[in-house]
Amino acid sequence: MSAVTQPAARRGGRRAAGRAPAARSGPEPLWRRRDRRWALVFLAPQLLGLLVFLAGPLGFAVVLSFMRWDGLGDATWVGLDNYRTQLTDPEFGRAVWNTLKIGLITVPGGLALALLIALALHGVRGRTVYRVVYFLPVVTSSVAVSVIWQMILGGGADGILNGTAHDLFGVTLPDWLADPDWVVPAIAVVTIWSSLGLNVVIFLAGLATIPPNLLEAARIDGAGPWQTLRSVTLPLLSPTVFFTVVVSVISSFQAFDLVYVLVNPDHNEGAQTIVYKVYQQGFREFHFGLSSAAALLLLLLTLVVTAVQFKAQKRLVHYES
Repeated sequence: MSAVTQPAARRGGRRAAGRAPAARSGPEPLWRRRDRRWALVFLAPQLLGLLVFLAGPLGFAVVLSFMRWDGLGDATWVGLDNYRTQLTDPEFGRAVWNTLKIGLITVPGGLALALLIALALHGVRGRTVYRVVYFLPVVTSSVAVSVIWQMILGGGADGILNGTAHDLFGVTLPDWLADPDWVVPAIAVVTIWSSLGLNVVIFLAGLATIPPNLLEAARIDGAGPWQTLRSVTLPLLSPTVFFTVVVSVISSFQAFDLVYVLVNPDHNEGAQTIVYKVYQQGFREFHFGLSSAAALLLLLLTLVVTAVQFKAQKRLVHYES
């Protein structure tokens, strides 16, 4: 081979060596097809349940929100009339405001209290016992919780709280569950009490992930308890805080069982929430189109608030690399 052709041959060889091998054409291997079939077999129950109990009802609710239907007669297409009716209805607006007020009280108040308790329990011997004690209201039936707090807060002057305050201190307290101005704070207090244990356990788990050497380094540098909490603990705990905020906000928007049992929203407009309006219009008045529209407006509100939270977490949440 000449001197001219040898370098060219070497260059051609290098290009051939660096070129990716061509994809093999031909039938798919039998083992891969078999694995795909078995994967579909194991996923089928979950996918079927997702379709039947989530995607199907959601799609039906979307279609139903554009109709007028009482559940028995013929459905009539009304377009956006159900949404216009809800958005211009003062009662629905009041229910939205009540729902937001419950969230504005329960989310910051409940999480702040849970964080304080978790900080107090962190590092304490026997904290497993405290976890169980604080977690008991979470696993207790919401109906039982509502009945107990109804005995404490209800009954006016004959209730446990009001009667005790009047007998011991001569103080007349408001009728918590009948006064429209006080019923939302009363519902919020019961909600905070019933969900406190879950948030405490989550915060304790988050505190356990903070490296002790970082806290020790802050103390060596002269940082006090407040400076350590603000500069070390809270930034490292921010993913846990973000998770609990999102879950608590969604839970507050779904307030129904405590409201329904604790208070009679039919006689107290200050206790009506969005989910209660969905129940009332759909399963009492049989206006399924209006009820579906209200449910989808609640879904839209939840999605918007959650999207804002995820947008804010990019600046406020610190993730360890």
